[in-house]
Amino acid sequence: MKVVDGQRSAYRPPATFPPPLRRGPVLVTAAFAALGGALIPAASLAALWRVWQFYAMLFGLFAAVEFVAFVAVLGWPTRKTARAGAFVAAASLALWVASRPLGLLTRLDPWQPADTVVGFTDYAAAALQVIAVFGFLVVARRRAHPRPSTARRVSAWIVLFPVLLLVLATGAAGTVAAGDNVTGKTTSTLLDGSTVEYCRPDGIPLVMDITRPRPDARAAPVALFLHGGGLVFGNRKPAGPGALLAGSRLVPLRNALTARGFAVASIDYRLAPAARWPAPLADAKCAVRFLETNAAALNVDPARVTAVGTGTGGTLASLLGVTAVPGVKAVAALDAPAEFAFAGLDPLTRASILLALGRNPATLREASPLTYAGTGAPPFLIEGGRKSGELVDHLRAAGVRVTTGAGEPAEVADFLAVTLGA
Repeated sequence: MKVVDGQRSAYRPPATFPPPLRRGPVLVTAAFAALGGALIPAASLAALWRVWQFYAMLFGLFAAVEFVAFVAVLGWPTRKTARAGAFVAAASLALWVASRPLGLLTRLDPWQPADTVVGFTDYAAAALQVIAVFGFLVVARRRAHPRPSTARRVSAWIVLFPVLLLVLATGAAGTVAAGDNVTGKTTSTLLDGSTVEYCRPDGIPLVMDITRPRPDARAAPVALFLHGGGLVFGNRKPAGPGALLAGSRLVPLRNALTARGFAVASIDYRLAPAARWPAPLADAKCAVRFLETNAAALNVDPARVTAVGTGTGGTLASLLGVTAVPGVKAVAALDAPAEFAFAGLDPLTRASILLALGRNPATLREASPLTYAGTGAPPFLIEGGRKSGELVDHLRAAGVRVTTGAGEPAEVADFLAVTLGA
């Protein structure tokens, strides 16, 4: 306060705001990493809301706060807003650590709804938050108005631009996978479809699409379809991101089977690494029990349940057969690995097995159909897949009737129809 002629002046200096920082590649990359890390859980909020509203509101709150931080840090990039962005991203990362690695959020795993197409979608969200935290902290340590040369600015963008592209691609892919927005439902005059919940392991609802032939006056034999994707990718749907990642052959198989009077039940099962083995096999067994228990309501024949799978879905179908799951009267395994030993495999295949099953030899043996004697198994159709020839010989030695080299949809449908007398 200044005294002028014995009086106090009312003048006050204007308030000063912290000067903005340059929107360089580090800041932009960190901001979009935070945005992607927020959008991925936000995309699964509708599914999470149907399971438990409290977790949905909690995840929605974190996503909303991080979106506000994204707008603030890009709208007015200062050291203060950068520190705030780092704090919010760190809080979101802590929520993931508490819920997934530590399992402190009880009742159910709130990240599971985001992992229904890609089993590591939540890990991608966590990785984006890590990038956001470190990027914001680097920016927050800088002085205001740095004056790097033009060459230095261009060099920084050239170096970090691939990282920015990776961040954008990961955020976009993770958001689409978590939301599974593209259903791509295929219509057919033969089909009468419905979706039902068949199991709820650890509080997570798993669903089954059932398509029946028309007219459906009598109880139809039913084919349980198990999608491929290395136990890490894919879902039950006939089109969209899940079908693309699974390399799904569902639509032609479904059409061929319904044309021969079969109902087709396509299921979602829990994916790795979010759910560890034997979760997918337990889900497949639960689906068989559901079809048998609810046969009257579904208008299917509980005495004529078959299992059809492609890729690792075929491996699950084979395991249903060789472990003598009651109710499974025939198995069709297409392009299905029969063993998961690492010997002689290329690095990419080894990495996919490690992601899906880990490196425990006992787990690898448990997931391999060749491990089991196969005595009493139902008739098999086997077409392609690693060690499939050994599995054919193994099952035939156990007295199992095995058909080979018939992988076309019509041939699969004919095999099942003849086997069941449909």
